[in-house]
Amino acid sequence: MKKHTIDAKGKKLGRIATEVAYKLMGKDSPDYEPQKISNVEVEVLNASKLDIGDYFLKKKQYPSYSGYPGGLSFRTGEKVVEKHGFGELVRKAVYGMLPGNKLRAPRMKKLNVRE
Repeated sequence: MKKHTIDAKGKKLGRIATEVAYKLMGKDSPDYEPQKISNVEVEVLNASKLDIGDYFLKKKQYPSYSGYPGGLSFRTGEKVVEKHGFGELVRKAVYGMLPGNKLRAPRMKKLNVRE
């Protein structure tokens, strides 16, 4: 198993998320096949020291659905960070950059984010 460690200190959220998604898909290896899960594990360090702008903390809204009719609510980035930490913002960004197919959930399991 190949293990990648990425230090997020002082970097932008989108730049980190694209790099992580690229590695989780296995596109950096010569034996890349889009229909298979690569044997890669990615670890992001210092998520709390990311360079996150005011837009992502105050204005961007993250949806949350309870499953009940009328149960759609929105949280700002500040609320997400209060409840789950900065790692959740990284997970949501990477989740949005991975292709939406059956391989998304197994790929997300290979992502470890540390504050």
